[in-house]
Parts: sequence; structure tokens; C-alpha cells
Amino acid sequence: MDYSRPALADRLAAAYVLGTLRGPARRRFEALLPAHPALRTAVTAWQGRLVPLSTSVAPVEPPAAAWAGIEATLFGTGTGNATATATPPTPWWQRLALWRGIAGLSTAAAVALTVVSVQTPPPQAPVLIVMGASDDAARAMNASFVASVSADGRALVLRPVGAVQVAPDRALELWAVPPDGAPRSLGLVRADASTTLIRTQLLRDTAAFAVSVEPPGGSPTGAPTGPIVSVGKLEI
Repeated sequence: MDYSRPALADRLAAAYVLGTLRGPARRRFEALLPAHPALRTAVTAWQGRLVPLSTSVAPVEPPAAAWAGIEATLFGTGTGNATATATPPTPWWQRLALWRGIAGLSTAAAVALTVVSVQTPPPQAPVLIVMGASDDAARAMNASFVASVSADGRALVLRPVGAVQVAPDRALELWAVPPDGAPRSLGLVRADASTTLIRTQLLRDTAAFAVSVEPPGGSPTGAPTGPIVSVGKLEI
């Protein structure tokens, strides 16, 4: 997905700032923010549009009768005769003070989400790795890339410096290379456009990234089977 498209970036940023982007989609968006300037610009623009609204929202205290009605509906309390049986302690999730607090917060939920977004520190800069061609044959393929890894290590964007020349029956696969031991596959990557990969702990036990030439579906063995055409050392 091309997150540099203005319409897509604006739509996702609007949902994020308003709080309608939730769950895994919201976590994915936050992981992509460090690596995509277009998304960060769109988020800043939406925050600028919505934050002024918070100054026009005045707190309103509900009438006492309203809270009495809510209490009667939720907990069965009322003005009837008291029973002689001792009432057991009220669980914490049924306490009226808690419900009042939740209700008061919900009256300005959208504004609160916007303010929290503004107060959140800006994302850290991504880690950039320049991956050069490994030998003369790789240079003939134009096998050079730039890898951008989010500071939290959950998103990677791999961009070819130019269109990499790959045979039609071959594919490119990206690997995380540890200081010791076998590399681990991060998946297939495109030769002619950017590839975004979402993984956990991309930077953990990683000393370098490498690209190999593999069969169309990727390495059948779980290790590189074709030539390594591009390598970039990780320096943090």
C-alpha cells in the first residue's frame, strides 16, 4: 500500500486523530508513522484542525435527578422500604462515582482524543540502513536499497535505489542477519517499488540486513539459497 498518496494518508490520519481507527489497525498505523512523513504530516494537519474545538466545549454538570435515575437503573436503588437484610459491598465496577467519572469523560471523548494526540511526543526518527550491491554481478543488477526501520522496531520500509534487474522466474527475499547464527527471513520484497513489512522486534539480534535471489515463492529451505546481492550493516 502506498502511504505517500495524499488521499490515503489524509483518510487514515483523520480516523486516527478522531479515534475511530481502533485495535490492530490503530497499532499498525502507529507503527508506520515513523517511516512515513506523509502520514505524520497528515496527522499534524488534522490535529491543527480539531484542537481549537476543545476551547469551545464547556463542562456541563448533569442535574442531580439524572444521576438518581441512572443509579436506580443500574443498581436497583430507589425510595422503597429498606430491607432488614444487610446489603453486601458494592463491587468496584458498580460504584456510582466510577460511572459518573466515565460519563463525564464520554461527553468530550473526541476532544480528549485530540488533546492526547497533541501531547504525545513526536515519533523518533527511523533507523536508516544503506544496502549496497555485494559484487560486480549485483551491481549489474542495480541491487542497491535503503532500509528504513521504525525506532520501535516494528515496521520496515525497503526502497530500491533504482529498478533492480531480476529474471522473471526469480524473486528477492530480505533477511535479518544476526551477529551469530543463521539469518531469518523477513519476506519477499519488490524489485521496482517500496515494500513495507510489519514484524516484531526487527532490530533485535540483527547485525545486518541482506537481500538474496530466490525462487518465485521464496527460499524453500528457510535459509538463503541464491546469491546475496545486497547487504547493509546495522549501526545504532
